[in-house]
Amino acid sequence: MKVREMTYVSLFAAIMIVLGLLPPIALPFTPVPITAQTLGVMLAGVVLGARLGSISMIVFLLIIAIGVPGLAGGRGGLSVLFGPSAGYLLSWPISAFLIGWLTDKSRQPLSVWKVFLYNILAGIIFVYACGIPVQAMVMDISLKAAAIPSLAYLPGDLTKAVIAAILGVKIRERIKINSQYTQTKTISQ
Repeated sequence: MKVREMTYVSLFAAIMIVLGLLPPIALPFTPVPITAQTLGVMLAGVVLGARLGSISMIVFLLIIAIGVPGLAGGRGGLSVLFGPSAGYLLSWPISAFLIGWLTDKSRQPLSVWKVFLYNILAGIIFVYACGIPVQAMVMDISLKAAAIPSLAYLPGDLTKAVIAAILGVKIRERIKINSQYTQTKTISQ
């Protein structure tokens, strides 16, 4: 892995920790809080692509596993990876990979609407498909009893999908411009 790639991976792991500083919104009917961190997952996939996006989420989860309180509400340690939100958390590397893969394979130019759709498919539907069954299993409740309260996350997650699509496309364009400039400058010297 190149230094630039390691820097991007580290940057997005740090972004996840910064997003974890935002206070979670606790809901009285579910132990899984509303957080801003799924925004970071979507952005990692869009901006870094499949491989680096998923690696950044793995690095972030390893940081959490060793006890750094980087999840919303100051949570960290191995116990969070076995609690009610474990399925959501463990889906993040695969979610970032899928968003990155869809984004990388998309016909260019990349549009905000395409990325918004990818964020919905891999950043919301996939994450829920992993998170809800694990939450039901850990809490010993039915899938329906876990799924219905999860509908409360949809408005915020759709908003994060829009924000990640807009920012992600702009950042990708900027990185592309910078890499073209760097290549042109190197060739002309």
